[in-house]
Amino acid sequence: MFAKRQSALAAAAGAAPRVKDGPSLKPVVEALKKPPVAAGLAGLLLLGAGALFLTVLGDPNAGAPSAHVALERVAQPAAPAPAPTGFEAFSMGAMGLYQNLAGGDQATDGEAVITLPDGGSVSGSAPGAYTAPVHAASPLTKAPIAGLSQPGPNGPLPMIAPDGRVPAQAYARPFRPNGKPRVALIVGGLGLNAVTTRAAIERLPPEVTLSFVPYADNLQSWIDQARAQGHEVMLEMPMEPSGYPDNDPGPYTLLADGGADDVAAKMDWLLGRATGYFGVTNYLGDRFAASDTGMNAFLTVLRQKGVAFLDDGSFQRRPGAWARASADRVIDRAQSPAAIIAALNGLEAQAKLRGSALGTGFSYPVTVEAAARWTAGLEQRGLQLAPASSMSMRPGR
Repeated sequence: MFAKRQSALAAAAGAAPRVKDGPSLKPVVEALKKPPVAAGLAGLLLLGAGALFLTVLGDPNAGAPSAHVALERVAQPAAPAPAPTGFEAFSMGAMGLYQNLAGGDQATDGEAVITLPDGGSVSGSAPGAYTAPVHAASPLTKAPIAGLSQPGPNGPLPMIAPDGRVPAQAYARPFRPNGKPRVALIVGGLGLNAVTTRAAIERLPPEVTLSFVPYADNLQSWIDQARAQGHEVMLEMPMEPSGYPDNDPGPYTLLADGGADDVAAKMDWLLGRATGYFGVTNYLGDRFAASDTGMNAFLTVLRQKGVAFLDDGSFQRRPGAWARASADRVIDRAQSPAAIIAALNGLEAQAKLRGSALGTGFSYPVTVEAAARWTAGLEQRGLQLAPASSMSMRPGR
């Protein structure tokens, strides 16, 4: 055995060294040529390339300096709600905007400021202070008209002219019916507050009748402004109410038990406060209305002086004066836009049913604004806005 191994080594001596054969790649190449294997390998290569891309490149900003800060979200103030439209304010419950209009805001000069829902504002009697939409002036004849007044102990008193003209007609706003149902409105309590008085004069259409408090300062000036805008005007007669004197309408209140002379003397003062009014209306007065003596004296004075009497609906059984009318309803017993609009709509329905209707209200800012919006669409709803004087009638006619 040993001899054979020796012979083999000797035979190999001096020959070039033989390179040892490695493993063959031929089987691998043949396998790769098979389609399923090629497809699988391609997928692996794609995944590998993606992993390499993320590993090598990664976040392009990964090498940049960085810092982490804790942030808190700051609450932004809510955007102001848009002002409601007239329909929204009066029909959909957005009433709070109007409920406190009487107080207003405070201007820098101390005058009250009322901001209206349509963006306008009222801040007193100064020129340009009222910025809400206003009606064009439709001036009435400037008072006093010759022949319709005479000197009185406290100022000019109304009288029937020698030619038969009477204040109830001469100072009334001219009116021509057009065949449509008529509706009229009286807004009273004017003259004491410059803001609301100016708003009523300029915001309401000229056909709306305005009623002034006899105790107001500069009463003649206010009446002149109202007539220059086109409104016919009335004076308010303070009359004894239930609960008097705790419920006191003022020093010249007509008293139920005052007697004819007392009534006549107080009316001389009240009627002499200004000129240019076609009629008067009551301020309170349920107890005075029940007094035959007081009412007869009151109506007699008005009849002799050619002045009309239009009451708030509580004197309907009392005829007299030169001409008479009674309101069908008070529109603002409840001082909310919804209630006022409901009352005005009821007045409108009554006018369509009976041919005419007369309403009365106080110059609360909410009343003025509601009335301004309501009257704007009357013509389109088939009605005619009329001055209150056109609703009055001579006794017995």
